[in-house]
Amino acid sequence: LAKGLAKIGEVWVVAPDRERTAVAHAVTLHKPLRVNQIGTRSFSVNGTPVDCVNLALLKIMTKPPQLVVSGINKGVNLGDDVMYSGTVSGAMEGAILGVPSVAISQEGQDSFRFAVGVVYAARIARLVLAKGLPEETLLNVNIPDRPRSGIKGVRVTCLSRRRFHNPIIEKVDPHGRKYYWIAGKRVSWSRNKDADHEAIEEGYVSLTPIHLDSTHYGVLDQFRSWEPMIKHGLRKSSAWRSALGSMEEPGT
Repeated sequence: LAKGLAKIGEVWVVAPDRERTAVAHAVTLHKPLRVNQIGTRSFSVNGTPVDCVNLALLKIMTKPPQLVVSGINKGVNLGDDVMYSGTVSGAMEGAILGVPSVAISQEGQDSFRFAVGVVYAARIARLVLAKGLPEETLLNVNIPDRPRSGIKGVRVTCLSRRRFHNPIIEKVDPHGRKYYWIAGKRVSWSRNKDADHEAIEEGYVSLTPIHLDSTHYGVLDQFRSWEPMIKHGLRKSSAWRSALGSMEEPGT
């Protein structure tokens, strides 16, 4: 990825020193972070992707970058994955710090076609540098596991929803004590022709704009009716009484 983006401009690499799958937006607060320079403008950090972005933008780099690119992740980050992904969180931290940011993930199993991902990452990076991104918006990009000639194009998508079977696996150790793995098998996706997983399954690169503000504005007025109920308690709230009749307030 760094070599591919170097054709566009000066690249700084600040990356975790080990696998950081599913660390989400974790920040290291209770131990020191150590930075090891491994090459020209290349550094490894004993922290999370979010730690790396913070250190890069606020300490390591001599001037703010024009773009943050997080990845390439081994495996897609589709739908609900973005809530757990360190790769997506790295881009999200870049957006929080005011820098246009993109997360890149590559579909694959035992091997990954990173060369294909780099081609599309570079194209998207050029576009973002030329056109910018809306405020507080990052891009989540997923590349299907196909040769370059087999990719049908690019789709702008929304995040999908997935369902798992047996998400908690229970086992017993040699001492008879139970232990657990959070795993499970994905059994289905929500069906939506604009969803990111649909694009990947059909051989398209998925490009999903994600906004930092997760507020559900459509229900703000609905929940404002709760304000007097919370302020005055259930007995004193006429709104509550009219809605729920004679229900007693908890603890009375």
